[in-house]
Amino acid sequence: MSAVMRDQRHFEDLAVGDELPVLRVGPLTSAHLMRWSAAIENWHKIHYDEKFSIEHEKLPGLVVKGTLLQQFITTFLKDWAGLESWSWKAKYQFRASVPVGSIVEIWGRVKRKLELADYGLIELDIGMRRIGAEPPEAAPGSALVALPYRGGKAVPYPFVAPGDDPWSRAE
Repeated sequence: MSAVMRDQRHFEDLAVGDELPVLRVGPLTSAHLMRWSAAIENWHKIHYDEKFSIEHEKLPGLVVKGTLLQQFITTFLKDWAGLESWSWKAKYQFRASVPVGSIVEIWGRVKRKLELADYGLIELDIGMRRIGAEPPEAAPGSALVALPYRGGKAVPYPFVAPGDDPWSRAE
């Protein structure tokens, strides 16, 4: 994975349409799959037995675990937002498998902003692209991140989400 971003993001520094720095991961190898399998104790054969994956499951080869791909997305959000922020929600759909050897890019774009009393909310369009694959988009989705105001306090920990739909206040 690329270098961890250490900068703190602030609500005021972002505008709708801003692109987040891309996180590029890969090429993903069978070693990545084995380490992740050991860490989570999940040994489905499509992640380590190439013959089974191709002949029995009719896949193009070994495929990367969805939970490892999820980890890339959550790491992307956490590292981009900074230590004083809170990655509140992320939702996405896996629409294409990621085979061993793939390079993926996690991307994001600011969709909406909302000022609250103690922090601001940023809604992001997010996704995961498979470099050199068709279709390239493997996991489109969205995320909500709470960012501090410049000169303000960090987003409270533990994070307590707004009680109602905060977006309804702005419309």
